[in-house]
Amino acid sequence: MLAEANTGNIIFIIALLLVAGIIGYLTAWFYAKSVYIPVIKGLEAEKADLLKRVSGLEAEKTDLLKQVAGLKDDLAKLTVRSDKQLERIAKLENEIAEKDVELNNLKKPVK
Repeated sequence: MLAEANTGNIIFIIALLLVAGIIGYLTAWFYAKSVYIPVIKGLEAEKADLLKRVSGLEAEKTDLLKQVAGLKDDLAKLTVRSDKQLERIAKLENEIAEKDVELNNLKKPVK
């Protein structure tokens, strides 16, 4: 009979411990939820802003790469133009040298 009374008390104590554990778990869950949900929402908003900035920076990067490609094309054209101008200058210098030779020949007295 003493064993039956102790068994009932043990089951009652275990039930009370389980209920207390559930109450503690729910209290901790609700507390954490109330504390961390605003933090999480703030972080999600910050993440959305950062993703917008990243997409904007990617678009800006694309535009800058297009500008760089255009500038490289311009540089290539200017290099070709410069080379042509240098060739023209070299030809003109040769012509000047030839004209100087002719001029010097004309200045020599005729014998």
